[in-house]
Amino acid sequence: MTECACGSGSGFDECCGPIIGGAPAPTAEALMRSRFTAFVNGDLDHIENTHAAAVRDDFNRSAAESTANTVEWVGLEIRDTVDGGVDDATGVVEFTASFKKDGEVLIHHERSDFRREDGRWVYVDGAMNPKGKPVRVEKVGRNEPCPCGSGKKYKKCCGA
Repeated sequence: MTECACGSGSGFDECCGPIIGGAPAPTAEALMRSRFTAFVNGDLDHIENTHAAAVRDDFNRSAAESTANTVEWVGLEIRDTVDGGVDDATGVVEFTASFKKDGEVLIHHERSDFRREDGRWVYVDGAMNPKGKPVRVEKVGRNEPCPCGSGKKYKKCCGA
């Protein structure tokens, strides 16, 4: 049994193998994992066939082949998923894919959009190096109550 390249810890035949072989992916994340595994194995037909119909013609097979032939895939990390479950119509998967090129380890970071077409999950598009929501920081005045909940003034507590 060969461990699946997607990093799930399962064997290829139980994990991404059936999806790459044509079985429908149960979730958007499962499709994402199978697409990564297909890149690792050089199965570009799966990559092309799992694009949404509206963007399938935009698939640049020669660029994908060049990438597949010049990098060594190291690993996949799923960072976040939004929807994309067995009962959902759309989903988002944020991931990083690590790879070696010319001896250097690089990371591809993407937030990918998926949807169901004819009951099957497909890749719609993705945003490279997505930025998170900006963090708002509120200043605490010196004489205001400390936000830690101690009941003391900020200047006598955490602001000291």
